[in-house]
Amino acid sequence: MLIGFTLFEASKSFAQEQTAPLYYNPIVNKAAKQNMVAAKTTATALTLPFFEDFTTYNIFPDPNKWTDHQVYINNTMCKNPVSRGVATFDALNQYGIPYDTLYNSSLIYGDSLTSFPIDLSSNTPADSIYFSFLYQPQGNGFVPLPKDSLMLWMLKKNGTWVNVWSVPGSSNQPFQMVMFPITDTEYLYAGFKFRFINKVSMGTSDNIWNLDYIKIDKNRNIGDTTINDVAFTKPPTFLLNDYTYMPYRQFNVNPSSELAATHTATITNNTFNTAPVNYGYTAKETTTNTPLFSSTVSSGVVSSFANLSVTFPTYSTSFTAGTYDKVVFENKYYMQPNVSVADANDTIVCEQVFDNYLAYDDGTAEKSYYLNLFSSLPGKMAVEYHLNQPDVLQGISIYFGRQVPSAWYKTFSIVVWSDIGVNGSGTETILRQEDDYTPGYIDTVNHFWNYRLQSPLNLPVGTFYMGIILPALSGSDSLYIGLDVNRIGSNHAYYNVNNYWQTSTIGGALMIRPLLGLPFTPSATVEDMKVRGETCTILPNPCTGYFSFAFTPDGKPATYTITDIQGKQIKQGQAMPNKQIDISELSNGMYFVILHQEGQPAISRKLVKQ
Repeated sequence: MLIGFTLFEASKSFAQEQTAPLYYNPIVNKAAKQNMVAAKTTATALTLPFFEDFTTYNIFPDPNKWTDHQVYINNTMCKNPVSRGVATFDALNQYGIPYDTLYNSSLIYGDSLTSFPIDLSSNTPADSIYFSFLYQPQGNGFVPLPKDSLMLWMLKKNGTWVNVWSVPGSSNQPFQMVMFPITDTEYLYAGFKFRFINKVSMGTSDNIWNLDYIKIDKNRNIGDTTINDVAFTKPPTFLLNDYTYMPYRQFNVNPSSELAATHTATITNNTFNTAPVNYGYTAKETTTNTPLFSSTVSSGVVSSFANLSVTFPTYSTSFTAGTYDKVVFENKYYMQPNVSVADANDTIVCEQVFDNYLAYDDGTAEKSYYLNLFSSLPGKMAVEYHLNQPDVLQGISIYFGRQVPSAWYKTFSIVVWSDIGVNGSGTETILRQEDDYTPGYIDTVNHFWNYRLQSPLNLPVGTFYMGIILPALSGSDSLYIGLDVNRIGSNHAYYNVNNYWQTSTIGGALMIRPLLGLPFTPSATVEDMKVRGETCTILPNPCTGYFSFAFTPDGKPATYTITDIQGKQIKQGQAMPNKQIDISELSNGMYFVILHQEGQPAISRKLVKQ
């Protein structure tokens, strides 16, 4: 017999915290919308050697080498890259949206990366042309399943695409080199192309594949696997000790406490020989170009196929800015003389941003975080912050991970606590709670969805907590919140699914940011949604076979989506005021109806069919 078996004890065997795939990439979404991909300006075919190491600060591949832009160029989804920048293949299209938004059991072709034509017409098999590249499954994402794959296709002169190489999904591993000769004369013509494609599962896996160092050239051999490059690799660390971003006025109150003791960049030697390197960095304020610091040039030696962490002391600055000004310090790390194959590999830039928010994340999400909820209890997430001087809290910025099926209908409350009583110490004290929010996924400033409080909240010096509460009966899995896995050890996150606050055991930073200082233009406010909600009703409700919307169309297109209580999409269509919608084929029960109107937050309503 078990005596005193409490809900908390029972929940210890219940996996309360979970991570999920990143079903949305707003950075890619924004780049696509802004037409950042320029068209190739010349029709001339490329020539050998062909080389690509994705060393760029652009989101999409070089438009002078690649015809499509579905992959994502970044330096955060990879583990231990050989240089800065990789191409990531995943389950998201060029707009950062899942290829299949309805079913999480699909197995489909995902991203493709297609070269421009390469003129091989003057070559013969005797030229010893070899094709090589590096690939890595999983990286900082999820494991590609065995039925998933990364494939390479080549275009023959007769117009046929041939699958010449593929690898099934597997768990994380170092970057692997693939190398093979091009000897078939069917490929030795003026319009030769190649294409990488991933086959992707939409379920429990992001199917992350990272690709790097693609090289095609003649006079090579099977042993020509050396990259022969000394390069900067991982993103440099931030100047700040704990936060990644904070207002400059908060920093200036106590800079010695906020600054890290050192900051670090990483140099990798991808050669068979030890490499002597000279390195340093410069810093400036970007708006005024005010010089802030210039280090002395240091010397070091990087062992063959090894990393060297180069560490610098942080600098103090007397830079003056307005109370609410955004301030950006640019740190540029360099090597001299040029010791790399690609000049861009000799430098790496890190910006230290001071703006109107507090953050522990670096602005990019690699996974999503969510809670398994009990049906009768609310779920809570909170992140701890500190202020060095009194400030005004205006709202919150949240990076929501998309869910398949959609989670438009889920509601939550925004909450500010002065204390949450972590692990049973102290009591939970709420300073502000505002209800009836729904998640937003449209790209906004900083790629987050911004919510403005109904009225500003004055906060004193010291610690406060900010986060969300999900109501009971909101489903077994809660809303997905972006998780920056590169910030391990800096999450300051807590959760509560059983009326007991606990420290998060998931490494990384939850992407929830308090917005401080001056009022801002929100993505949505509670009052905005309530006003819209009052002008949108479903009639009749309950209904038997038909219902209609009563809402103000505002001259903008509107659509509706019907889901079951688990979020599975059942029906969708065009929404018009007073137009009957037939649901006679649906079983009796409760459903969620979501009204989508261009440029407006979605409105969710419960509908009962009887």
